[in-house]
Amino acid sequence: MTEKPLFKDALKFWFILGWISFGGTVGHINIMHEFLVERKKWISDSRFFHALNLCMLLPGPEAQQLAIYMGRQLHGRKGGLAAGILFVLPAMFILLLLSVCYVYFGNQLWMFAMFDGFKPAVISMIIVALLGIGKKALRTRYHVVIATIAFSCIFFFNISMVFIILGTIGLAIVFNYLWPDLIHQEHSKKNQVVVQENEYYFNKDSVAAGTGTTWKGSGIQILVFMLLWLMPTVALYYFTSDFAFWRELTFFFSKTAFLTIGGSYTVLPYVAQYAVTKLHWLSKMQMIDGFALAESTPGPLIIVVAFVGFMAAYNHFDASISMGILGLLLTTFHTFLPSFLFIFVGGPIIEKAHGNQKITNVLSFVTAAVVGVILNLTLFLGKDIVFPGGVGFQNMDIAAIIWIIITLILMKKYKMNELYIIGISLVFGLWHYG
Repeated sequence: MTEKPLFKDALKFWFILGWISFGGTVGHINIMHEFLVERKKWISDSRFFHALNLCMLLPGPEAQQLAIYMGRQLHGRKGGLAAGILFVLPAMFILLLLSVCYVYFGNQLWMFAMFDGFKPAVISMIIVALLGIGKKALRTRYHVVIATIAFSCIFFFNISMVFIILGTIGLAIVFNYLWPDLIHQEHSKKNQVVVQENEYYFNKDSVAAGTGTTWKGSGIQILVFMLLWLMPTVALYYFTSDFAFWRELTFFFSKTAFLTIGGSYTVLPYVAQYAVTKLHWLSKMQMIDGFALAESTPGPLIIVVAFVGFMAAYNHFDASISMGILGLLLTTFHTFLPSFLFIFVGGPIIEKAHGNQKITNVLSFVTAAVVGVILNLTLFLGKDIVFPGGVGFQNMDIAAIIWIIITLILMKKYKMNELYIIGISLVFGLWHYG
């Protein structure tokens, strides 16, 4: 068995991960798997994917929660805190700098040109995510039906993401009860490789940290979380103006963190549509620019919500940079804080139910619904890029369509890294739109 890793070695990895974790959730997971499982043998393959499945059952960004879980298993609570915080901080600081530059230089022609070149690539990235998730999620015709219903609900009737997810869970429970064989997922054992679990420090025979937590211990952790969550709200009440705005912002992002299951692409459609069309915190094109900025930073794609918080406060307080920065910090805090609660308190509870086929079936229905929601996000954001002057053949941006197709081919067929896509898209924007 590999010896327990030193905390300083793990801390070094979590710090580096925060700066190099490009490529979205898949990229984050691949980096962690390559280092923790293949290179260092700190965690076995079976434990790694067991933890990943567990995190997919929880609301919020699963990549950050996976890092928290791994850090906790290696070095207890301090390991989980270090892994989760360092996973987000670099992306937050980079996005803070980019957001300030965006509002300072966003009215420059060269900035308009660069973003106009990048926006079609953002749609390509969302389409790639849609295809990837769809390939895994739409395993049966029933999953296709669920995805279609979810898309129809949000596209035609503007039904809230929360109600779509809750309705999907209810439908899955009914199917589990009445027709369980219809959605039963078979797991093929073909080509499975037998590995020596005892080669790894944390393996399938290890007792997971936190499994022995008592109800009293869980209650104390929940109380600590509530105090941490309330501290900024109390400070805002006494030390800022327009408390109603800050209350709405903090509660909105807390709600998204608690009610969205399935990772970043589950959260983002809800945030994008609600923040733009209901709250009017920013324009649709600013939302697309936020996607572009988030794609160019390390860390989870959900960090785009920090840009939304920045622009919401910046616009609300008459182009105040300081209020925008405060909005970004508050949004980041309230979006990512619940992940620690879910892993420290909810993780051990869900782990006991892991492997339950009924829970797996419910999760598969939720993931299928997410596919429909992402399709709506693609159309919601893509419409103004393909038809900048309104839907109609005469308003079609042919260059944007061609660049969407080119970047799709580069990512899907030639597996080009997203950082290179970002670079050539900026150059394309300067060349064509500049």
